[in-house]
Amino acid sequence: MTLYHDSDSIAAMDKRIRAAFINSITGFKPANLVGTADSGGHSNLAIMSSVVHLGSHPPLLALVIRPNPVERHTLDNILETGVYTINHVSADIVEPAHQTAARYPRDTSEFAATGLSELWIDGFDAPFVAQAAIRIGLKLRDQQTIALNQTHLVIGEIVHAHAPQSCITAEGAIDIEAAGSVALSGLDSYHESRRIKRMAYAKPDQPPRELGQG
Repeated sequence: MTLYHDSDSIAAMDKRIRAAFINSITGFKPANLVGTADSGGHSNLAIMSSVVHLGSHPPLLALVIRPNPVERHTLDNILETGVYTINHVSADIVEPAHQTAARYPRDTSEFAATGLSELWIDGFDAPFVAQAAIRIGLKLRDQQTIALNQTHLVIGEIVHAHAPQSCITAEGAIDIEAAGSVALSGLDSYHESRRIKRMAYAKPDQPPRELGQG
């Protein structure tokens, strides 16, 4: 039997049930830790699953941050300093990464509270996560508030990128499975990936073809 909901039944759901249902309906999402600091150098770390690729030239990523009926330390810091980091979560740091979602007071660093380590680069005013295999430093290029639900869309340009050489393919892509990056579904489920195949570039005059198969 297939469960069916329309807009009326979705609106009628209990708030927590609706949040769980809608947050998981999109499937797997990237699990990332967003590192920031205020102008005084006080660090902040928050787990997020809303990073979206916008373009490669210039290299742009979008980050969706929820509306702010409560303090949004990450957004405040990004707007204050203009820089932030995105760090992949791996299986060995799932527990401390998930704990960064707790609502710590502004003067408490999630790095210190969870045992994750700050990694700083000279001249860049946001902390990376030392335990992350893939680390990205970004400078703010645009910020928009979406009128429909007051969600914040933060657009950043990649100015630093760290990845193990062993995880870079011959074509230049990052093998996130080799890097140990995990995915999120819903608000609290973490998953390891397993690649099932790679497909050749799709062309209208050729059938689908798996790479390495003749």
